Amino acid sequence: MSVSELYSQYTRVWIPDPDEVWRSAELTKDYKEGDKSLQLRLEDETIQEYPIDVQNNQLPFLRNPDILVGENDLTALSYLHEPAVLHNLKVRFLESNHIYTYCGIVLVAINPYDQLPIYGQDVIYAYSGQNMGDMDPHIFAVAEEAYKQMARDEKNQSIIVSGESGAGKTVSAKYAMRYFTTVSGSASDTNIEEKVLASSPIMEAIGNAKTTRNDNSSRFGKYIQIGFDKRYRIIGANMRTYLLEKSRVVFQADDERNYHIFYQLCAAASLPEFKELALTCAEDFFYTSQGGNTVIEGVDDAEDFEKTRQAFTLVGVRESHQISIFKIIASILHLGNVEIQAERDGESCRVSPEDEHLSDFCRLLGVELSQMEHWLCHRKLVTTSETYIKTMSLQQVVNARDALAKHIYAQLFHWIVEHVNKALHTSLKQHSFIGVLDIYGFETFEVNSFEQFCINYANEKLQQQFNSHVFKLEQEEYMKEQIPWTLIDFYDNQPCIDLIEAKLGILDLLDEECKVPKGTDQNWTQKLYDRHSGSQHFQKPRMSNKAFIVIHFADKVEYLSDGFLEKNRDTVYEEQINILKASKFPLVADLFHDGKDSAPAATSSSKINIRSSRPPVKASNKEHKKTVGYQFRSSLHLLMETLNATTPHYVRCIKPNDEKLPFHFNPKRAVQQLRACGVLETIRISAAGYPSRWSYHDFFNRYRVLVKKRDLANADKKAICRSVLESLIKDPDKFQFGRTKIFFRAGQVAYLEKLRADKFRAATIMIQKAVRGWLQKVKYRRLKGATLTLQRYCRGYLARRLAKHLRRTRAAVVLQKQYRMRRARQAYQRVRRAAVVIQAFARGTFVRRIYHQVLREHKATVIQKHVRGWMARRRFQRLRGAAIVIQCGFRRLKAKQALKALRIEARSAEHLKRLNVGMENKIVQLQRKIDDQNKELKTLSEQLSAVTSTHTMEVEKLKKEVACYQQSQGEDRGPQLQEEVESLRTELQRAHSERKVLEDTHTREKDELRKRVADLEQENALLKDEKEQLNNQILCQSKDEFAQNSVKENLMMKKELEEERSRYQNLVKEYSRLEQRYDNLRDEMTILKQTPGHRRNPSNQSSLESDSNYPSISTSEVGDTEDTLQQVEEIGLEKAAMDMTVFLKLQKRVRELEQERKKLQVKLEKKEQQDGKRVPAEQPSNDSDLDQDADLAYNSLKRQELESENKKLKNELNELRKAVADQASEHSPATAGTPDSYSLLLNQLRVANEELEVRKEEVLILRTQIVSADQRRLAGKGSEPNINARTSWPNSEKHVDQEDAIEAYHGVCQTNSKTEDWGYLNEDGELGLAYQGLKQVARLLEAQLQAQSREHEEEVDNLKAQLEALKEEMDRQQQTFCQTLLLSPEAQVEFGIQQEMSRLTNENLDLKELVEKLEKNERKLKKQLKIYMKKVQDLEAAQALAQSERKRHELNRQVTVQRKEKDFQGMLEYHKEDEALLIRNLVTELKPQVLAGAVPCLPAYILYMCIRHADYVNDDLKVHSLLTSTINGIKKVLKKHNEDFEMTSFWLSNTCRLLHCLKQYSGDEGFMTQNTAKQNEHCLKNFDLTEYRQVLSDLSIQIYQQLIKIAEGLLQPMIVSAMLENESIQGLSGVKPTGYRKRTSSMPEGDNSYCLEAIIRQMNSFHTVMCDQGLDPEIILQVFRQLFYMINAVTLNNLLLRKDVCSWSTGMQLRYNISQLEEWLRGRNLHQSGAVETMEPLIQAAQLLQLKKKSPEDAEAICSLCTALSTQQIVKILNLYTPLNEFEERVTVAFIRTIQAQLQDRNDPQQLLLDFKHMFPVLFPFNPSSLTMDSIHIPACLNLEFLNEV
Repeated sequence: MSVSELYSQYTRVWIPDPDEVWRSAELTKDYKEGDKSLQLRLEDETIQEYPIDVQNNQLPFLRNPDILVGENDLTALSYLHEPAVLHNLKVRFLESNHIYTYCGIVLVAINPYDQLPIYGQDVIYAYSGQNMGDMDPHIFAVAEEAYKQMARDEKNQSIIVSGESGAGKTVSAKYAMRYFTTVSGSASDTNIEEKVLASSPIMEAIGNAKTTRNDNSSRFGKYIQIGFDKRYRIIGANMRTYLLEKSRVVFQADDERNYHIFYQLCAAASLPEFKELALTCAEDFFYTSQGGNTVIEGVDDAEDFEKTRQAFTLVGVRESHQISIFKIIASILHLGNVEIQAERDGESCRVSPEDEHLSDFCRLLGVELSQMEHWLCHRKLVTTSETYIKTMSLQQVVNARDALAKHIYAQLFHWIVEHVNKALHTSLKQHSFIGVLDIYGFETFEVNSFEQFCINYANEKLQQQFNSHVFKLEQEEYMKEQIPWTLIDFYDNQPCIDLIEAKLGILDLLDEECKVPKGTDQNWTQKLYDRHSGSQHFQKPRMSNKAFIVIHFADKVEYLSDGFLEKNRDTVYEEQINILKASKFPLVADLFHDGKDSAPAATSSSKINIRSSRPPVKASNKEHKKTVGYQFRSSLHLLMETLNATTPHYVRCIKPNDEKLPFHFNPKRAVQQLRACGVLETIRISAAGYPSRWSYHDFFNRYRVLVKKRDLANADKKAICRSVLESLIKDPDKFQFGRTKIFFRAGQVAYLEKLRADKFRAATIMIQKAVRGWLQKVKYRRLKGATLTLQRYCRGYLARRLAKHLRRTRAAVVLQKQYRMRRARQAYQRVRRAAVVIQAFARGTFVRRIYHQVLREHKATVIQKHVRGWMARRRFQRLRGAAIVIQCGFRRLKAKQALKALRIEARSAEHLKRLNVGMENKIVQLQRKIDDQNKELKTLSEQLSAVTSTHTMEVEKLKKEVACYQQSQGEDRGPQLQEEVESLRTELQRAHSERKVLEDTHTREKDELRKRVADLEQENALLKDEKEQLNNQILCQSKDEFAQNSVKENLMMKKELEEERSRYQNLVKEYSRLEQRYDNLRDEMTILKQTPGHRRNPSNQSSLESDSNYPSISTSEVGDTEDTLQQVEEIGLEKAAMDMTVFLKLQKRVRELEQERKKLQVKLEKKEQQDGKRVPAEQPSNDSDLDQDADLAYNSLKRQELESENKKLKNELNELRKAVADQASEHSPATAGTPDSYSLLLNQLRVANEELEVRKEEVLILRTQIVSADQRRLAGKGSEPNINARTSWPNSEKHVDQEDAIEAYHGVCQTNSKTEDWGYLNEDGELGLAYQGLKQVARLLEAQLQAQSREHEEEVDNLKAQLEALKEEMDRQQQTFCQTLLLSPEAQVEFGIQQEMSRLTNENLDLKELVEKLEKNERKLKKQLKIYMKKVQDLEAAQALAQSERKRHELNRQVTVQRKEKDFQGMLEYHKEDEALLIRNLVTELKPQVLAGAVPCLPAYILYMCIRHADYVNDDLKVHSLLTSTINGIKKVLKKHNEDFEMTSFWLSNTCRLLHCLKQYSGDEGFMTQNTAKQNEHCLKNFDLTEYRQVLSDLSIQIYQQLIKIAEGLLQPMIVSAMLENESIQGLSGVKPTGYRKRTSSMPEGDNSYCLEAIIRQMNSFHTVMCDQGLDPEIILQVFRQLFYMINAVTLNNLLLRKDVCSWSTGMQLRYNISQLEEWLRGRNLHQSGAVETMEPLIQAAQLLQLKKKSPEDAEAICSLCTALSTQQIVKILNLYTPLNEFEERVTVAFIRTIQAQLQDRNDPQQLLLDFKHMFPVLFPFNPSSLTMDSIHIPACLNLEFLNEV
């Protein structure tokens, strides 16, 4: 393409401008070769003639098309030059407010001088894991690239941040470190990431100061290495510092400040702990007041000082050291205020001894005042013969004082850096690191001194490294794409570096001049003139002999030599240092120790072995340290070697203006910094090669309009691209075809865009022509009929004459054309052939040379690689084989020795004795127990027979006495007995009346409560009526405010409910995460323990066995009752806290009742003994008298118990009512909460009363039964049938011996069996058999022996477990002790306190759990007592029935009851030892595919049937063990298959079904409404598993969260590609805007693109799996609602962070994709899930991309439409909006401001991105099953043959 084609009319160019640097203009006419000027029209419509340099043919720079303006990557611009770069940065910064832009591998960051919401946690997670080119430019993208390359390539990385003061270097480095600490986390519990971030406030306080350009300028350079372990988690850090600006301590320019720490300390001088510092305000000190203003606007020095102290504490600096640091800083301020008085001679001076500041200085540093006073004004001169004490002039003393102040501050600075490094140091092995270099940029001022010289020297070195790295990356890109590589000439600043650091360079001459006794700056300058006057980078100023000019890569800099020697020497007198070394404060003395004088850069903890390329120069003995220049050069060499050993990443910070105005761009300052930081050099290197790069696919889609129709039939896109380019661009050097990309020279993409625009313009004109022609044709046809006849003859004549003329003219033109074309073609072909031949030979020669050279080097490298590898492998194999042979021999020898010893020991008799000694002891003990119990049984039998005989004799004797007495007294005893009977009757009536009074009181209170409930219900009904009336009024009124308020209140209540549920499920999720983390840590500890000694753990130990911390039936670890749990869920946490106090009182009362029950038991036993010894007063004559006495005894005892308990309960009830009223008034002022809490209290009181009644009745009945049984036994054999009748059970008619029954009853009391269910034994008439069986002592003893053996085994197991726990605790404490030894003493104390606190907390929790276990056990015993009481009542009824039948002399008791054969009852029985097999076959090893075609959720049904059988036999331990094993088994399966969606869905459905079964068959009426009569028979009878329902609910939540996590992990990689990048609608991608250039190292291998069909297929798979496995439909709806929210969040976040997808075509694609997803939801009947509502923000974003964005009406439409998007999101999308082509306009800044003004009243959250990790709270609605347990068939594939159907 010729120059004339490029510079045609309407072409836009850039011309220089003194104010704007570059200015845009447009050509008004075509340029022709040879023209001396261009006719231009500026943007303000003025016409200008631009002269052209004809000799150099320098035409103005061409401007890029508007579609390329605003690109993310500057190298993606078609024309790469300075004005294009400047304009692109300006447009992005001012119009789009984008502060970050890529320039190849460089991130250009412009300081906005404003707070931007782009650094939050959500943005960090959005950039985490993304490739560098996939998202908008950001400092987080560079940090992620470094982190990813470190993990992928296992190579250390560096991020080099440079720029001017005030450009934002420190902030950028801080955000990079924050990214690493957030993404990687910490590898230990030392919070190293917090310490890394805490080092920033410390370094800013002691190393930052206010300058004219920046309020927080870093006056030193630092390189921070962040260390990572093999898992790439932060384990430590290290910091190096460079060139602290010490001169600032003693001098500040106007409007500048000293270091922040001085002003912070002065601001905190009024604190009590700083009184001894004797500080006042900063204006009172010379060293802090030279700049004038000591305050920074918007900065609170006192607040910053507090942050600095907190940071010191966090990094481990003790309080005493902090005070010492502040004393040293304060002493520097006092030293600056010391007044020095000159003597009259002018050669000496003195300091007044009464100077307060000097005395404060000496006091704070702990040195002698007299010595410091003397040596401040004198110095010592040492010669070969003697030593002189010389006085100094006033200026010399001031210089010495300032030098001392600078030296003290520098040493303190290095000490603080060293201690920060110690705090960040770790003992763990560092695997890799990422370094962050925050260093000063190129500086040039009106007066440049030694500091600017060192800074520019460092930037020269960094620029050299930068250029070589950029060149290397370009070369790698070309070689990867197999493109011929031509050497690009780039600027090499090695000559300038040699001028500074080479032998006899500037620094060498400076050091040499410093060694000369009377060296001066002028002499040194003259030596520079003499030595380097011929250097191309060195110049001498014309008007000065005290300055010199160095031509740096960025600019010429003139340095004034005054002060170079003094700053380089940095001289401090030895006498003053010796005084400080003798300080009585250890810290001050340590600061000036000789070992501290070495360069601070040597304290690196890097794992790289770095060796300096230059030998160290030995320092003179007279100097305290090397020169500053030498130190800086050495540390800089060390830094460069570190950077060269890492992969660098570059961040160039630009300061947009000097006034610190937000979003204000000064082009002059920006261009100056772009030149200085190397960005333009990167552009020049890129422009010299092929800067524009397109993939074949993108190129074809973009420029397919330029392809001919016949070429489109070719399926090979590469071939099509080749043919198109070869036809459009004639010069083959303008492009190259790579392996995956097409490479273009600069300007070629703009040319293609021009051709494309011309093609579109022509097509547009064609369409317009056709439409306009059709319109005119209609009009023409109307006129044609009227005028056709008149025109026909005239037109025929004219046409014939015209045709003749045209034929002649055409023939002449054809002849001329052919002749001229032949001549021009011949001339052109001659010239072209000659040029092609010359070019072909020349290029071929050059290419062949380069090719052969590269080929030889490559082959040599390959040969060397293979030879060295073969040698290394051969040596390694030989060494490994030898080592293995030695190890095998040694281990075999040891094994033989051990085996021999074991065999000898096994043969010995002592071994057998040791094995049997324990068993003998056990057998002896058990035999002794048997003997003791036999003796006790024999003794009791003898006592019983003796008592019986004695009782019989006494009865006979008493009968005789009664007969005698009756004869003697006659009828006189009758009235007395009658009176006694009457008195007993009156007492009985009184007891009855009192009982009636109590019952009336109870009834009255109950009636009052019912009445109150009725009143409340009535009030509720009235309120409902009022609500209905109000609703009717609301419906009558149009758009009433009350309706809106009620709707808002309902929405708020729903939202609060959702938030509460979400918080609870987050706690469950956090518990699961901590549990998983605990398992992982335990696995790591196991691996670490196994590694050194090859130890193995038993294979049957599972990490999930520790999870069996779930409530049992008899002993539970959950302290609250079921009712309390439900109430807490209903009324909230605050009211639950109030009720817990009531509950604790009730628990205390239950404990008191338990103690009282034990006392009554003791009394009962004593009374039985007394009854056995006491002679009865009288013998009843018949059974009716015995029954009456028993009833009287029963009523009397019951009355006494009722009276005592009634008084206690009344008092307690009054106290509880008062407590409830007080606490209700305190905690819940609203009246709504009072009835709930009161009803809860009454329920708890009712339960306690019922339990109390049960216990009292049980004790009384037991008393009366024992008394009556003893009396009946003594009545003789005549009453035997009656006794048998009274001791029979309702369902048993078998004969039972009376003595056997009593003996069996005492045996039951002795064994204290708590789990025997009398109702179950009595169900089929087996109670008599049980009584007879209890007689057999052998069985009891055998059971006791078995129980004792089991207890022994359990005790041994417990001891073993305790031993293992103690071993683990010892190992952990040893590890903790080793870690503690590495800490400082203060940290050890703090660590010990933390450990003790954690230990006490754990013990407290254990004790609390123990208390809860005991309380739960007590509750269970009370429930069992209640059950037994019901059984006893049934027994009494049966006894009464038997008594009536006995009177009728019916002998039904002798009839035997026949058993009936029963059907399957829906219960499965298994033996205890088969439980592990059941869990293994049904849970841990079960595959969902095995149950394909079976009943859904079959494992849940089987487990419930097993639980039901355990409930049926009243075996609480079995229920507890089965449920705990099931839960642990499910957890184990889920942990093993944590990425298997099918397995997770399978166990979610089964867990929910088991939960539903426990609810459906719990016996609770609320869950039984849909049950059939058959299903009600399958309910649980004995146990309440409410607590286990809560545990299963929590487990279901965990499984649901894992299911969502797996589904999101499968969907998330597809979302961005399918929703934003894939071409869902064919043809839209043809107008896709040009993409920016991605970094090669970030490009993923292979094609990872997905289409929308892939997402739909995946969701179809999810839906099919969940439906097949019987998951509840409500849960399926919630799953897809969550997944659609994640699709919405990920897509919208990428849209908000990517400029390339914010276009009209993306909006159309999004609308289409969302409609496809909605159609899929409707097709699966999932549209009611609320998934579409979660997609609303994405739908509105797609509409926003398609709406018109020009007028105020458009702004109103956008504001009214985008209600689900926040203001920030709307503005962000508008800023990112990219035009598709030149026919479309960008969104103007004024339009965006209009949007912001209209949306300013919105209360939107400040968060820009959506939280894609947010999880909606899940609900598990109750879903009962219609199946009955007896209809379920167990397939044989489950291998459950050991289960027996009951």
